[in-house]
Amino acid sequence: MQTKLRPNVILVLADDLGFADLGATGSEIRTPNIDALARNGVLLSTMYNCARCCPTRAFLLTGLYPHNAGVGHMGAHLGTPAYQGFLRNESATIAEHLKANGYRTLMSGKWHVAGDFMAREIDSWRVGDVEHPTPRQRGFDRFYGIVDGVTHFFSPHYMFEDDNRVMAFPDDFYFTDAITDKAIGMIEETPDDQPFFLYLAHTAPHWPLHAHPQDIARYDGV
Repeated sequence: MQTKLRPNVILVLADDLGFADLGATGSEIRTPNIDALARNGVLLSTMYNCARCCPTRAFLLTGLYPHNAGVGHMGAHLGTPAYQGFLRNESATIAEHLKANGYRTLMSGKWHVAGDFMAREIDSWRVGDVEHPTPRQRGFDRFYGIVDGVTHFFSPHYMFEDDNRVMAFPDDFYFTDAITDKAIGMIEETPDDQPFFLYLAHTAPHWPLHAHPQDIARYDGV
């Protein structure tokens, strides 16, 4: 009996990136890897987002209008299901659908669809409760990254690997590189006979604008 081929899926999201920021669309910024994907793939002629981070992520993960997914504005709970600030239980994520169909589901990067998290109040965070669901509670087998909306690229204030908080970082830590390397490792750990879905959600170029010194030097005077 012939088995139906199930493709691997990699979804990469850049945060607050403008259309004109890509080399493939005329930017002075060098984006060779993205340009290569554009040359060898398909460019959408029409694409919509919801103007802000949380709602866009909510509809990207669920396929629903962000209000129907529970994230009509940002992370604050504004008193109604449409504006509760975290994914509604009845709005299944793509990871939940694919996991139910045998996929290994992986996420690395920024979550930010799980309620309000104030960076200066991490001692009061309730990660994993009913109003602050984690990726692992919404269909992902693996998770490495941040649950809130922003972090220091060289010294994150709050990071997770699966269900555990990451407390120590190497001297050469850089968030963009770390989540990319972790994503590659997750793929390599996936059994050859199991399809995978990877959601690689970069925080860059969202503020703070942190880059390696050599990358900053490259644009001196540009």
